[in-house]
Amino acid sequence: MQGTILILDGVSTNRIMLKVQLSAAYYHVVQSDGLQGLLALARRCRPDLIVTAMNLPDGSALAVRDLMQQDESLRHVPIIAVTAQSDPAARLSALAGGIDDVLCQPLDDLILQARIRSLIRARSGTEELHLREAPSATLGFSEPTANFAMPAQVALLTRDAATGSVWRARLKGLTRHRLQSHQMSDIHALMADPVPDAIVVDLTGAQAQQGLRLVADLRARSMTSHAALIAVVPAAAPHLAADALDRGAHDVLQSGFCPEELSLRLNSQLRRKASSDRLRASVRDGLRAAVRDPMTGLYNRRYALPHLAAIAGKAAETAGSFAVMLADLDHFKQINDRHGHQTGDAVLIEAARRLKSQLRPIDMIARVGGEEFLIVMPNTDQAAATVTADRLCRQINALPFHCPGTGEEIHVTTSIGVVVGTPAGSDPDLSPEQYATALMGQADRALYGAKGSGRNQVSLVSAAA
Repeated sequence: MQGTILILDGVSTNRIMLKVQLSAAYYHVVQSDGLQGLLALARRCRPDLIVTAMNLPDGSALAVRDLMQQDESLRHVPIIAVTAQSDPAARLSALAGGIDDVLCQPLDDLILQARIRSLIRARSGTEELHLREAPSATLGFSEPTANFAMPAQVALLTRDAATGSVWRARLKGLTRHRLQSHQMSDIHALMADPVPDAIVVDLTGAQAQQGLRLVADLRARSMTSHAALIAVVPAAAPHLAADALDRGAHDVLQSGFCPEELSLRLNSQLRRKASSDRLRASVRDGLRAAVRDPMTGLYNRRYALPHLAAIAGKAAETAGSFAVMLADLDHFKQINDRHGHQTGDAVLIEAARRLKSQLRPIDMIARVGGEEFLIVMPNTDQAAATVTADRLCRQINALPFHCPGTGEEIHVTTSIGVVVGTPAGSDPDLSPEQYATALMGQADRALYGAKGSGRNQVSLVSAAA
């Protein structure tokens, strides 16, 4: 089954005909004739989408949406309203009220199926973001996003400059969004910063096929993949509307350019985009927090150990060598005891900056303990590792640390233990993870050797399986 669709209609023949259409497309169909008991039914069947008659025996499509808003788990279920006859005013009213689309009887199966696929696909993407964002929900990213998308940058991509000018002029008085016109023959300007938040693509003329290719291309490009895409298709061209939706358009105007309808659909899509952008940012920040040390900004142990194992595995495949270092600030407890933990934190932050400044982009540095740093350097032999470790020591001890809140110069040194992993030194019976753990232990022993020899120096040991 592709998903569950809830059909609401007071006319049984309408429900039966629609069920036949949707069952043929392998959807699980649940039916009801009105609002009575609807919320309980929706909670049981958990629909992926609702298709409702515009007018029900005991309410309307807007009343259906209001009911769904009462349950947090149902409020994002997309709703398609079906009208018995074309009524532009009722259509605009429904769209303004939050209905996702309004289709007219008799239902065209091509556009109905494409619209359902598009809406369910969009909802699935939003649900996935919500699931990945859940650990960060306490950060306050669940508030309404109604005003977050205002004003936005909207690009009108038309077949010619004259059409773009007409669309812009007619739309300008209906929206606060910033409107720019672009021709399909030249979209380079559209790709320049700032990338539009929404792109309206003209499919009404002879260049419809070019417009369809642009829809797919815009969705595939990283710069525009998250922009809201709305296609404008001519009336009586359901194949174009369906094709645009299947190629990635988020929405379509099926009866040609209508500024009032386009304004409503832009607002709806931009609200969704703003919500998705916030969710993505929350997920990104949550992932970053999971692998970064919040004080120094370096990687943490959770990231560092699997990374070291990956480097060990790659070195085994390529017969290369790599260096593993453990650097520990000497007598750090005395800094905390004498100057306080705030100064100690400032020393750690500056030490992290100094160490990182001496490493290559491909090198990894992580804070793996209170004042201990792990450094992994791919494609590095013993000679290069020794030179780098000596340079890191000098970078710490050459200049005193100046920390806020204390007028004193704080002199800091570091001890570094180094081991170089090589394919010849590894045990073939060990996994990359086990070999990485073994190298960490050897680097730790080398570090203690540097500490035992007077600190502020480098100690190197030969790797042993």
